[in-house]
Amino acid sequence: MVTWKDLSAAAPDLAQVGSALLNQFGVGLAFLATVRRDGAPRLHPVCPVISGEHLFVLITPASPKHGDLVRDGRYALQTFPQPKPGSDEFSLAGRARLIDDAATRAAVLRDARHRADESEALFELGIERVLHTRWENVLTPAMRPLRRTWRAP
Repeated sequence: MVTWKDLSAAAPDLAQVGSALLNQFGVGLAFLATVRRDGAPRLHPVCPVISGEHLFVLITPASPKHGDLVRDGRYALQTFPQPKPGSDEFSLAGRARLIDDAATRAAVLRDARHRADESEALFELGIERVLHTRWENVLTPAMRPLRRTWRAP
């Protein structure tokens, strides 16, 4: 598993597209999938933050997704769809880990574009795989996805 910085070094164009899609609405917006205790998926909207070349999410400790990530760090993150037909898609998956470092926490709270709260737990999203999908010939019978994938070494 790697950091956002590692992704940016290995596939800079993919990281650039991902950053643009994560922040396309002026604030980081994405869907976070976690694994419930019974093994079923759980899906939540979150506000991801790229800070210090790392990818983070801030989560209220009472949230079910907080418990999911502490117990089983596996996650998938999918950007919000653009408000137009055939919008690009960007997703990544890996393992999240709880971060306790005060300096990192302060930097993420400073860099967050949403109303972040100091009571929220900070998780770094380690990256195992990435998928970017563009659509060609949108809204025609010839519409097809053009996919680019990347896996951590």
